Amino acid sequence: MSFATTDICDDNPGLLEDGRLAVLPPVFKHFGQNIKFSGPAVTLKVFEDNVLVRATLETPGNGSVLVVDGGGSLRRALVGGQLAVLAQNNGWSGVIVNGCVRDADEMNACAVGIRALATHPQRSNRKGEGERNLRVDIAGVPVSPGNWIYADADGILVAEQQLA
Repeated sequence: MSFATTDICDDNPGLLEDGRLAVLPPVFKHFGQNIKFSGPAVTLKVFEDNVLVRATLETPGNGSVLVVDGGGSLRRALVGGQLAVLAQNNGWSGVIVNGCVRDADEMNACAVGIRALATHPQRSNRKGEGERNLRVDIAGVPVSPGNWIYADADGILVAEQQLA
């Protein structure tokens, strides 16, 4: 995987200006062994309920990035160690959670990239509520299914198509 978010930004000023390339705010913490990851977005919108997150990570990821709009909730974790193992074993490139995660030590042992706002020890509800494959808002940035995600030590980018 040879890309740098800084180079993508430097090489695409027009896309940044017209919004076809966006930078997520620097509010996400890194978990998992893979600091750098990229792939097409698969989107979920849930609130304090991770049934759809688990169901999605149980399917083949084929190098995609699961983008979870958890509404920015800091009250419950949406992804934990078991789901990080699922992501790793099922070929997901990464997971971005606009919300919390838990089992940080277990996640950090997995060969997958995970970004989240914070950790929280309380697990999510399990009602199965939420939506898949829709445009979501992640920290003020719209992400649509199929948008291309690039994440590294410098930040997270959302592009309308593959750039690097």
